[in-house]
Amino acid sequence: MSSSTKQEDQSSSDHIARPNKPRNRLSLCSKLCYAIGGAPYQITGVPLGLFLQVFLLDIAELNASYASIILFAGRVWDAITDPTVGYLVARSPWTRYGQLLPWIVASTPLAVISYFLIWYVPPSFVGGTTGLFLWYLSFCCIFQTLQTCFHVPYTSLTMFITSDQTERDSCTAYRMSVEILSVVIATAIQGQIVRHAACIPIPSSDANSTSMHTVNATLHLDPLPTTSHSLDETKHGYLIAAAVICTIYIICVIVLFFGVSEKKESCHPHTKSFTQAIRMVVGHGPYAKLMCGLVTTSMAYFFLEGNFASFAIYALGFREDFQNMLLLGMISACLTIPFWHWFLTRYGKKTAVYVGIPFGMPFMVLLVLVENNLILTYCLIFAAGVSLAVVLLLPWSMLPDVVDDFKVANPESTGHEAIFYSFYVFFIKFANGISLGISTLALDFAGYVPRGCEQPYKVKMTLKILISVVPIVLILFGLYIFYSYPIDEKRRQRNRKVLLELQESQAKSEMSQGKQVQENQGQDRLETHVPRGSPRISGLGASK
Repeated sequence: MSSSTKQEDQSSSDHIARPNKPRNRLSLCSKLCYAIGGAPYQITGVPLGLFLQVFLLDIAELNASYASIILFAGRVWDAITDPTVGYLVARSPWTRYGQLLPWIVASTPLAVISYFLIWYVPPSFVGGTTGLFLWYLSFCCIFQTLQTCFHVPYTSLTMFITSDQTERDSCTAYRMSVEILSVVIATAIQGQIVRHAACIPIPSSDANSTSMHTVNATLHLDPLPTTSHSLDETKHGYLIAAAVICTIYIICVIVLFFGVSEKKESCHPHTKSFTQAIRMVVGHGPYAKLMCGLVTTSMAYFFLEGNFASFAIYALGFREDFQNMLLLGMISACLTIPFWHWFLTRYGKKTAVYVGIPFGMPFMVLLVLVENNLILTYCLIFAAGVSLAVVLLLPWSMLPDVVDDFKVANPESTGHEAIFYSFYVFFIKFANGISLGISTLALDFAGYVPRGCEQPYKVKMTLKILISVVPIVLILFGLYIFYSYPIDEKRRQRNRKVLLELQESQAKSEMSQGKQVQENQGQDRLETHVPRGSPRISGLGASK
C-alpha cells in the first residue's frame, strides 16, 4: 500500500473518531431562530395562566364553579393529548421538511383561530350561561390540542438539531431568554387591558371593612350604566390583545420553519406500541424521579402565577400596578438566565436546583407580610424573579440528560425523544390544571365576588395562603425528591463518552458498509464492460 493511501485512510479514521465537533456546531442564527420558535407557547400560555380566571369570572361573568371546571378540564384534556401526540410524532416518517417541523406548521392556523375565540364573549342569547360554559370549554380544549401539536415537536427539536450536550444547553439558554421576553410582551399586552377593567362595589359588611364606602369614593365609581359601557370596551380590548398575540404567533412559526433544519440522521421513527412506549419511558428510574421533582416545584410556581393578579389587586390593593409587578418579575428572570446558565455549567445542574429554586421562598413570605408598601413590593418581586429563571431553565436543560441516559441503558431503542418530552408536558399541564382548579374552588368557598372592587377578608387570607404557604410546602417536597435524582455531572459525562463511542462505531460501520457497496458496484460495472467474445477472468485459468 502506498504512503498516500495510508494517509488517506488515517485521515478518514481521524474524521470518524471526531464526528461531533465540526458537524454539531450550530450558528448563532440557527440558535436564535430556534429560540424564537418557543415564543408562541409562552405568549399564549401567559394570558391563559394569568388572566383567563379573571376573564371568565369578571368579563364573561361565569360563576366560579363553571370557571373552575373549564380551567381544570381544559388543562386535563391538554395533558391527556400530550402522550398521544408524542407517540404519533415519534412514529412520523421523514419528509422533505423534516420529521417535526410539519407538525408545527400544520397546527398553527387553527391554533390561532381557536385562541382568538377563547377571548370572545358570545351574545347572551346564545345558550345562556350553559352556552357560555360549553363555548369556553370547547375552544379551550381545541386550542390546547392544537398547541400540543406545536409544543411537543418543538421541545423535541432540541434532540434533532444537534447531538452535542453543550450545544443543547446553549440552545436551551437562548430559548429560555426569548420565552421569558415573550412572557414580558404577553404580560404587557394583556395587562394593560385588565388594568382598566371595571369593578362593582359590594356592601361594606361583605368586605369586612369599615372603610369600604371611602374606598368607593376614592375610586370615583360611576353609575352602573357607565360600568356596563366600560365592560364592553374591556371585552373589545381583550379581542385586540388576542389578535396581536395571534399575529406574533404566526411570525414566530415562520421564522422557526425557515431558520432551523433537522438532521436526518437523528430521525429514527419509533416502532414500539403505545403501551410499550409508556412502560419504557415511565419505567426509566431517573426520568420518573426527575418528573416528580419538576412537577412538584413547577406546581409551586403555578399557584403563585395563577393567583398573583388577584392577590395584588385585592390583598395588596395595587389594582393599578399589578401588571407592572408581573413585568418586573419576568424582566428579572430574563436578565438572570445567562447567570444561571453559567452557574449550572460551572457547578452542575443539581447544585443549581438546590441553590436557585429555594432562593425565592423568603420573598414569598415577605410578600404576604408586607402591606401598602409599593416600593418594597417591587423589590421583593424582582428578587423572586431570580428564582423563577431557574424554574424555567432547568427542566429543559435536564431533560436531554435523561434522554441520553436512556439511550445508554437501551441502545437498541430509537425514536423515543418526542415521547419523553410529551410525557413531561403531560405532567406539567396536569399539575397546572390541578393548581388552577384548586385555586378557583378555594376562592369560591371563601366567598369571591366577581368584579368586586373589594373582596371579603376570607378571600384575602385564601390568596395569601395560595401564594405563600402552598408554594413553599411544594418546593420543600420537590427538593426532597431531587435528593434521590441519580444523574450528576460524573454520570452525565460518562453518558456523553459512551454515546460518542456509539456514534463512532456506528459511523465506522456505515463507512465500511459504504465501501463494500462501492466495491460491489465497481465489480458489477467491470463485468458489464467486458467486450463480447472476450474470455471471462474466471475462464483464463481454465484456458491455460
